Amino acid sequence: MRRGRVDRPQRAPRLARGTASPSPPLASIRAVRVKWPPSDRLISRSLPTSRLQVGSSASGRGELCVRAARVAGVEIPNNKRAETSLTYVYGIGNTTAKKIMAATGLENKRVREFEEEELTTLREEVDKYLIEGDLRRFNMMNIKRLKEIQCYRGRRHIHGLPLRGQRTKTNARTRKGKVKTVAGKKK
Repeated sequence: MRRGRVDRPQRAPRLARGTASPSPPLASIRAVRVKWPPSDRLISRSLPTSRLQVGSSASGRGELCVRAARVAGVEIPNNKRAETSLTYVYGIGNTTAKKIMAATGLENKRVREFEEEELTTLREEVDKYLIEGDLRRFNMMNIKRLKEIQCYRGRRHIHGLPLRGQRTKTNARTRKGKVKTVAGKKK
């Protein structure tokens, strides 16, 4: 063996044109049935029946299973605590989630452990806030207004530059994008 060379495993021989690739006999291929969902217990009752997966125990599928509760049109995870799950909704952060939980008086337990009535009170409290599509629309309308009146911030939005007084000679790559090199510009 020469120095500097690595022994590589041998390749399978190439087949001549027009010949079929070698395939395993059909008898060796088996269909595998996977049991889904992995647990046979009811996780939650938070979605309408049309969203539930129902399977009979004779087919080996398990029972009724819901993976996520819907709050404000967003599926929040079942296996996390309520405060953390609420942050999956656009416009709700940690502080707002804590305010919502305090206002409803609910215990901060896992979402799958909530009863239907508790989820209903949670949904009603969340609906009082400006979230998801309404919040996105509100932000876009504000930016559009700034652009239309041609104020400083509006012009910075139009040109894709930072708005809040940051330097742009160097850095500001998040707003400006990848570097576009200009030939002959050194000093």
